[in-house]
Amino acid sequence: MSSLSIMLRKVRAVLLRSGVAAQDADDLVHEAFVRLESYARKQEIRSQEAFLVTTAMNLGRDQARHRARVPVDSEEFDILSLADAAPLPEEQLLSQERLRRVGTGLDRLDPQTRRCLLAKRLDGLTAVQIAEREGLSVAAVEKRVARALLFLAQWMGES
Repeated sequence: MSSLSIMLRKVRAVLLRSGVAAQDADDLVHEAFVRLESYARKQEIRSQEAFLVTTAMNLGRDQARHRARVPVDSEEFDILSLADAAPLPEEQLLSQERLRRVGTGLDRLDPQTRRCLLAKRLDGLTAVQIAEREGLSVAAVEKRVARALLFLAQWMGES
């Protein structure tokens, strides 16, 4: 057996020990060897075996990262297997009804409480910022928001 085939077997064994699938190991060894030959034409290589092992391991890591990002092989991709992510018509109607119900509940709140709640939940303002804006104490803002949330939870539970 030639020293090249022994070296290639060693590289393949290293790949297999690192967790590379057997069917992929041969391809990685081949690609590493092609890169070795290309690199050797331009540069001097001290250890062909070290170059092959390092290159094959790097190619294996690159392949694993690529598969993690793109889990579906484009050649095996079947567009018909994709599920429609859009909600069903019944779910859309229920969501619209819930939104209408929340809107009606919000309309039942006094204007300042509604502004406090929407500023907190939609605008992401802090109680301090809302208090300054509304001319209230921080405690008053927190109470208004808590009461509004309690009211809306009860209001939604009545449906």
